[in-house]
Amino acid sequence: MRQADRRRFLSASALFGGSLMVTPSLLAQQTGDDKTTEPVYRISKNETARQNVVGNHPLDPALQMAYASLRHIRATIRDYTAIVVKREQIGGVIGEYEYLGAKIRNRQVVNGQTKVPFSVYLTFLMPAAVKGREVIFVEGKNNGNLVAHEGGMRGRFLPTVTLDPNGMMAMRGQRYPITEMGIENLVVKLIEKGERDKKQGDCQVDFMKGATVGGRPCTVLSVKHDEKRPCFDFHVAQIFIDDEMNIPVRYCAYEWPKATGGKPVLLEEYTYQNIKLNVGLTDKDFDQNNPKYKF
Repeated sequence: MRQADRRRFLSASALFGGSLMVTPSLLAQQTGDDKTTEPVYRISKNETARQNVVGNHPLDPALQMAYASLRHIRATIRDYTAIVVKREQIGGVIGEYEYLGAKIRNRQVVNGQTKVPFSVYLTFLMPAAVKGREVIFVEGKNNGNLVAHEGGMRGRFLPTVTLDPNGMMAMRGQRYPITEMGIENLVVKLIEKGERDKKQGDCQVDFMKGATVGGRPCTVLSVKHDEKRPCFDFHVAQIFIDDEMNIPVRYCAYEWPKATGGKPVLLEEYTYQNIKLNVGLTDKDFDQNNPKYKF
């Protein structure tokens, strides 16, 4: 990354909680200066303590943890900012790492009524092909549509658009719609997967201590399906749970190797770094007329 680009990248990230907690190898991954393929976390062999999970079903302790995390999120986390690093396999092709600055406000329900709608603001920081793109989605606003504009030269000539989050244009190059963005939605999806997989028989579940994401200590929950069956949508999945915040900050999933003895193939990975909780986001943070934005 050129020095000027790196300065602009770090400046943009300041909108999302200050200093950007990205390791040097993560930046090197973007420039091709490093062979590391998973640069955003570390597991120390000296500190790792693996224990096999026991119970009525191997997934039961993991599901208990997930439900507890979901209750914790809904009770204590109103909003947050983060840098999201994601990479996805689309149409059989594994894409580049994408870096997004995110502001997310969780839905707040009182007496069965939504008082604060689920809200998302994203600005794309890297790679160059998407840099400068901004997207806003607010639950119940704009007839359920998102608002977006492109960055760079295209952003100078193309207008701001309103799109169906599940439509072909909004979903181009994405595995999931913006309506499923965020840590709370990630936990909900993990619970759905876990409850579904419980009905399909045993799997291997491990907990591992000693991991770090962005320098923060984490526990890794690993789930592995040895047998490839239509009911399973991954071979191996790993969830990194921040030990202090008690929330998942990284999820990655792999499909079965293409050939016997080969390595698992990446399906998707999402990492939340530099998370700042309960920063007091307001409607202005999700308003396209915000003067800090470029809609």
